[in-house]
Amino acid sequence: MQVESEQLKAFLLDAKLIEEEDFERARKIAQKNSKKIDDVLISEGLVPQDALIKMKAYILGIPFVDLEKEKIEEDILKIIPEPIARSNNIVAFRKKGDDLEVAMLDPDDLRMIEFIKKTSNFRILPRLTTPESIKNVLQQYQKTLQAEFGDIIKKEADGIKVTKEREGFTEEEVNDLKKIAEDLPVVRIVDTLLKHAILERSSDVHIEPTKKDVIVRYRIDGVLRDAMTLPKQAASGIVARIKVLSNLKLDEHRLPQDGRFKIETEDYKYSVRVSILPVFDGEKIVLRLLSETAEAYTLEQLGLWDKSLEDIQSNLKKPVGMILVTGPTGSGKTTTLYSMMEILNCPGVNISTIEDPVEYRMPRINQTQVNPKIGLTFASGLRALVRQDPNVIMVGEIRDSETASLAINAALTGHLVLSTLHTTSAAGSMPRLIDMKAEPFLIASTLNVILAQRLVRRLCEEKEKYSLNDAEIKNLRKYCDLDRIMGILEGEKLIKPKQSIKDIVFYRPKASKSSPEGYKGRIGIYEVLPVTETIKELIVKEATSDQIQAQAQKEGMRTMIEDGFIKAVQGVTTIEEVLRVIAE
Repeated sequence: MQVESEQLKAFLLDAKLIEEEDFERARKIAQKNSKKIDDVLISEGLVPQDALIKMKAYILGIPFVDLEKEKIEEDILKIIPEPIARSNNIVAFRKKGDDLEVAMLDPDDLRMIEFIKKTSNFRILPRLTTPESIKNVLQQYQKTLQAEFGDIIKKEADGIKVTKEREGFTEEEVNDLKKIAEDLPVVRIVDTLLKHAILERSSDVHIEPTKKDVIVRYRIDGVLRDAMTLPKQAASGIVARIKVLSNLKLDEHRLPQDGRFKIETEDYKYSVRVSILPVFDGEKIVLRLLSETAEAYTLEQLGLWDKSLEDIQSNLKKPVGMILVTGPTGSGKTTTLYSMMEILNCPGVNISTIEDPVEYRMPRINQTQVNPKIGLTFASGLRALVRQDPNVIMVGEIRDSETASLAINAALTGHLVLSTLHTTSAAGSMPRLIDMKAEPFLIASTLNVILAQRLVRRLCEEKEKYSLNDAEIKNLRKYCDLDRIMGILEGEKLIKPKQSIKDIVFYRPKASKSSPEGYKGRIGIYEVLPVTETIKELIVKEATSDQIQAQAQKEGMRTMIEDGFIKAVQGVTTIEEVLRVIAE
């Protein structure tokens, strides 16, 4: 029951989901890379995954099911054992009499359907769904963090040994710490914390000792939330376990330490960055989780579109100069740089990077890790990279005047340089570089484009509609020029001519079983500032960031809040989310 390519094309064109030339382009890519046309249509961002699967279900005459709207009882879910469900992407979600409805990605898998029929004694009714739906339901097999820790603590936490902290440790005490780190209760606690963090798509895990207990918090979609409270006696064992995994000094608890380790299972592969900091009640641990199997996003998937996307794409074609990505820590700057490098990465281009740390491994790209302990800094690494005959150089961050000077010289001498800078806006980058002792005329000569960004949480498909009241409109005017935004929305045909802001439909999150807060994932909001001739003149005159911003807006630059407002009107995110990250 496979859908033929021509049949799929006819239905997609009829539904106006794709243009014929885009479909043919996807077909050529699929044939060249021996891929399915479906996979290419999704990866190239030509057809939304949900829409494509619904269309296939319609063509095949198989019902489509959105599992987020289904309340699945535990006894039904467990008709199909977790290992089988996970390895075959199939879940049971509803039964009626002798019929069992199963959601799957491949309704042609007759072998699996027959196997479940024999083992369950039900008549199997296959339904088509999305990979994301299956993934969400598979999480229901897992115990909640609270329940799993309840079992561990009830059975074993009392058996965790406690070592008192003091100014120094004897050799015998260090050996005791090693034994504690290998104790089964401690190993289970750390493994369970990490497993649930990964399942809940957490980017960071905070383990914080207090006077009476240990608080564990996860950062999910950019927001920190409490995950678990552990007994105080678990603290020394957890710290020892993570130090052993990260190859850090067990007997050092007065100085900060940094390290890393890897987690690898059949389902995922993560690199974990470790930061340990002495605090009043012990040692605080922060773990940054970086997926090693994650694929680079396209610029469109990151949230760039229209003129902003065109400005970035045109500047990536330039062989020399500098592209800067700015924003605070955790705003997705590195992910954006990796997406740019993915576009540039081809056999005819030599790309070299100096990073701290190397967050994602990329094939055919020469990635170097900063190591200040042996004198390998951004500046010294950049000097070495220039001698490696690169076409493109990526510098993880411009932190000081030496790195800024070297990056500018590299851009002047025939290289395309990509880097990040910590500033709050795109226009603030030029004064920041001048503060780093970079010459204004050199900045004007080398900078091609600057992109500033923040990350906002995405709304789930189910959301509530509402309109702004007078108080909310008054509050919005404190943050942005609403008249200018209304003009942009009208120009993009997102609202009717002369429509009042009170008549615009906005969206609020709606809680669901799979997403209690109504958000899932994140998307960027951006401002892209091309360095035009007029902007160059302002840089040479050492104009303020406000003057540069005003000129850029005259030339058509959209600010982050304006980009966020457009995404809020489109139902991608909320006004509250945009204001939250802009205020931060």
